[in-house]
Amino acid sequence: MKKVFIWLSIVISTHAVAAEGQGRVLGNLGQALENTRIYASPNTKSHVYYTAKQYQYLIVSSYTETYHKVVMSNGIYGYARVSKVAMLPQVVRQSNNTSRATAARKGLNYIGTPYVWGGDNITSGIDCSGFVKKLYGDIGINLPRTAAEQAKVGTPITRLEDLKAGDRLYFWEKKRATIGHTGLYLGNGYFVHSSRGHNGVNTDRLTEKWQKILVAARR
Repeated sequence: MKKVFIWLSIVISTHAVAAEGQGRVLGNLGQALENTRIYASPNTKSHVYYTAKQYQYLIVSSYTETYHKVVMSNGIYGYARVSKVAMLPQVVRQSNNTSRATAARKGLNYIGTPYVWGGDNITSGIDCSGFVKKLYGDIGINLPRTAAEQAKVGTPITRLEDLKAGDRLYFWEKKRATIGHTGLYLGNGYFVHSSRGHNGVNTDRLTEKWQKILVAARR
């Protein structure tokens, strides 16, 4: 019988923690007030790196009267309008648990890669388990090919409040009566995955819909 998780809490940041004395300071915690574009330069006509979802946490390294300078997942900086981001009191520091978190963050670089059943090409087409296998392989961890096989490997995480960025999530597929989907936890209640529903790599929030079919998490 499959186990269903109960949502308890969220992680403050996708690749950092807001705590005293834990690693290098990255900036201050911010939160998108609505869907917020992150630009390549402090100009709305510049290239859009990413669109943060409403309530998504951001790391703000500095700001002017009109733009926040935001730390992106790959270490570069982007810019968000000040009016779109609420500043929170927490200082954000680099997490010590970096390898798996790095794998999850790297997944954001491939948003838009098409979903292909059985695919294993990270740029031209890949499925959910191939996506997780590729990202973990890049940090030296070799996983089995299918989601059901991967779910048997690693340290089990039994409470949502214990999830950390980079942990693997496994979801039940009722039609096939097996674990049929997987993704990597980002923090903030978000995960990245190659999704048939999104026609490719994208992020989703770990809402009640997903929690009902979440049957395993591994580190």
